[in-house]
Amino acid sequence: MTVEAVVAGVFLIVLVLWEGFESIVLPRRVTRRFRLTRLFYRTTWDAWSSAVTTLIPTGLRETFLSFFGPISLLLLLILWAGGLITGFALMHWGLGTPLKTPDGSYGFFTDLYFSGTTFFTLGLGDVTPVVTVSRFLTALEGGMGFGFLALVISYLPLLNQSFARREVNISLLDSRAGSPPTAAEMLRRHSEPSSLDSLRQLLHEWELWSSELLESHLSYPVLAYFRSQHENQSWLAALCAVLDTCALSVAGQAPGCSRQARLTFAMARHAVVDLSLVFKRAPQRSGADRLPTKRLEELLRYLAEAGVKMAEAERVEPELARLRLMYEPYVQSLGEYLHLQVPPWMMDGERKDNWEVSAWDEELSQKKPKRRARSAGDHF
Repeated sequence: MTVEAVVAGVFLIVLVLWEGFESIVLPRRVTRRFRLTRLFYRTTWDAWSSAVTTLIPTGLRETFLSFFGPISLLLLLILWAGGLITGFALMHWGLGTPLKTPDGSYGFFTDLYFSGTTFFTLGLGDVTPVVTVSRFLTALEGGMGFGFLALVISYLPLLNQSFARREVNISLLDSRAGSPPTAAEMLRRHSEPSSLDSLRQLLHEWELWSSELLESHLSYPVLAYFRSQHENQSWLAALCAVLDTCALSVAGQAPGCSRQARLTFAMARHAVVDLSLVFKRAPQRSGADRLPTKRLEELLRYLAEAGVKMAEAERVEPELARLRLMYEPYVQSLGEYLHLQVPPWMMDGERKDNWEVSAWDEELSQKKPKRRARSAGDHF
C-alpha cells in the first residue's frame, strides 16, 4: 500500500468533481482564487491567441480565434475525464488491490487501463477485480462515469441555447444600428417621431439582453470565447454600442427615451463590470480617445441633420465624459483580452449592413447600380 498514491488519487477525484460541480451545476459566479478550470482557460487562451496573432495572416485570424471556444470546451471535458480516470487508477495502485488479467501482468498502467474501461463503462471483461475493495471502487467509478456522461449531455445543449439567445439580438441589431453597430446609427435610424416608441422598446429589449448576458456568462464564462457569425459583430461590440447610445441619450437629454436609457445603461454597465471581474481584467484606457471634442461636435451635427434633437456640445461633453468613464475602460480591457474590436461612435462614410451584402452580388449584376443618398431614418 502506498498512502501517498491513495491520497493523491482521492485529492484528484475530489478536485475534478468540485470543478465540474462549480462549472456545470452551480448557477453562480465562483469567487475563490484558485480554480483548475480558470487556470486552464487562462493558459490555453493566452497560448492560442498569441499563436494566432503571430502565425496566422490577418484575414484568417478571426476564424482561428473562433475555434478556441468549442475546442477548449472539448479539451476541458477530456481533462476532467482524464483526471477522474487517473485518480481511480492511483487509488487501485496505492491500495495494491489485485486484478485478474489474461497474462497475469500487474502494475500502474494495468490499473490505468482498467480505470479507463470502467469509467467509460465499456465492460470488456479482460481485466476484472477480485477483492471487495477493488469491486467497490469499480462500481463507484462506473456510476461516476455514467453521471459524467449525463452531465456532459445536458451541459452542451445548455451552452448552445445560451449562445443562440445571445446571438439573436446581435443579429437583429444589424439593421437597427449598422455593421458594426454604432450609437450614431442607432439614434439616426430611430430619428423619425414615429420611431421614438421603437427606440424605447429597443432599449428595453437590450436591458433584458444585458441581464441575460450577465446571468449566462457569469454562470458559464466559456460563452465569452464563442464568437459571432460575422467578423464585424460580437457580444462586446453590441454591448458597447448600446452603452454608447444610452450615455449619449442621457447626456444629450434626448427627448422621450432618457428614462429607459438610464435603466438600460445601468444593466449593461453592471454586465460589463462583472464580466471584467470574472476574467480578472482591470479597467484601463488603451489607444486613442474614442470620442474627442471635435468628433463629438461632428456626431451631434450628424444627428441634428437627421432630426435627432440633442443639447449643445458644451453641455453634453462633461456628462458624457462622466458616463463614458464608468464603462469604457472595462470594455477596452475586455476587448484587448478577447481580441474583440470595440466599435466607434460613428462610422466614416457610408457602409453596407451585413444583410445588404452577398458573395454573389457582383455575379448577379454586372453593372452595380448607384445608391441614392439616404434620408434621415432610412436605412434600407
